[in-house]
Amino acid sequence: MSLLAPKIARGYSGEACPARFNMARYCLARAAVETPAKTALIVVSDAEAPLAEAEHWSYGALDDAVRRIAAGLFAEGFRPGERLMIRMPNTSDYALLFFGAIAAGLVPLPSSSQLTETEADFLLTDSHAAAVAIAGDMEIHSGKARVIDADMLARLKAHPPLGDYADTEANDPAFLVYTSGTSGKPKGVLHAQRSAWGRQPMYQGWYGIGPDDIVLHAGAFNWTYTLGVGLTDPWANGATTVLYIGPKDVQVWPTLLARTRATLFAAVPTLYRQILKYCDLGLHDLSALRHGLTAGEALSPALLDQWRRATGKNLCEALGMSECSTYVSTGPRMDVRPGSPGRPQPGRCVEVLPVDGGTEPLPVGETGLLAVHRSDPGLMLGYWQRPEEETEVYRGEWFIGGDLASFDEDGYLWYHGRADDVMNAMGYRVSPAEVEAALSDHPDVAEVAVTELHVREDVSIIAAFVVPKDGAKPDAASILAHAETRLAAYKRPREIVFVETLPRTANGKVMRRALAAG
Repeated sequence: MSLLAPKIARGYSGEACPARFNMARYCLARAAVETPAKTALIVVSDAEAPLAEAEHWSYGALDDAVRRIAAGLFAEGFRPGERLMIRMPNTSDYALLFFGAIAAGLVPLPSSSQLTETEADFLLTDSHAAAVAIAGDMEIHSGKARVIDADMLARLKAHPPLGDYADTEANDPAFLVYTSGTSGKPKGVLHAQRSAWGRQPMYQGWYGIGPDDIVLHAGAFNWTYTLGVGLTDPWANGATTVLYIGPKDVQVWPTLLARTRATLFAAVPTLYRQILKYCDLGLHDLSALRHGLTAGEALSPALLDQWRRATGKNLCEALGMSECSTYVSTGPRMDVRPGSPGRPQPGRCVEVLPVDGGTEPLPVGETGLLAVHRSDPGLMLGYWQRPEEETEVYRGEWFIGGDLASFDEDGYLWYHGRADDVMNAMGYRVSPAEVEAALSDHPDVAEVAVTELHVREDVSIIAAFVVPKDGAKPDAASILAHAETRLAAYKRPREIVFVETLPRTANGKVMRRALAAG
């Protein structure tokens, strides 16, 4: 069905996205006209330096730079619909290139600077990208793809600006992100231009955001959490966003919160936990902060309580996924129920369906598969060249992402883990098959199975259970070093456990959950 069709009784009930819609225009054009001198972006490289020394971008300058890059891409021969991979560290250039490509109707592919060369090569090849923007210290086998280096990027930024943003349709592709696939190979999630419009239920259902807000996000641009909360949503609301690009010392975050007078701070629960452990928050003025935002992994009641007692501020949690970003959350006007990420955001149609099939939602209190109605404008266009995996996640008019959940009588959702083996590492979903494939060619490994291991109530790590080859001496350091050359840091196992055999079903399938159970 068309996502722009008239509302159906049990579908998305928010305002329909306009048929002609460009995500970059939606985020930048209005503020560039109404408040051109207002600060849209502050880029901080030294948390201790005066804020006046940071890189500042007004809405007018940001809009101009994005349209210059869009025009420059056309002048270089790129055409709408072509993929443009970005392999760069978090910088203003990353953000400008991402929105500049969308402004031109191209499809940017943000990737992590943590990826190994092999992992980056796979994304470039799988996406059939026409070009890759690369920082000088990063490597990739570009093949037929053109390389956008520092010189070309300078040419793009110097080009006379495009007169207007691309006249794209709401269902045209906007950007491509990669997430873990069930086959062990990352799969591309293709998002439409309308995905930015589909984020509107978050504005008050999670943030309570307005044009006076200053948003500090601790994540990287390859993640939809950061792209949305750190850039797209603040700019769509005329707010200011702060980007920190200096050394990742946990001590910088309370310093930045105080010096930038940030009103909203977004991070994963792990970072909040580290801040509480290693920082003396009493030394910092956090009076401007209204509340923190958290997503990517479950927020434990203990961590929520500890943060409240240390800061006097709340944490508003959200549950989401790469395919639809967040759709369940606790907003500033809601009661926080420790252990629950909240309720479906206003306008969204979210239900729990039976695990074994069917499209009739389960009653209150029963656990099933969390499902989002496919009329939701925030939902992906589909998986890039993965029709089999795409078929697996749709059931009638519902998208099912593999999360187990239930609703209580007040509409609060309670998360019960994954129905599959996908792991959560620092907010990133990681396929155990991908990690196993990277470890299996170690010369001393006969068999390997990977699973998520809970070391505390609110802390889990990736663990690899290894059956050594006959005669091989167990050497965890060697296997970890092997993983370092093949996997991004967040995908690597933190613990190697040597075992004689792997538990298997009668059909020979490894029982990963039995490993985790010990």
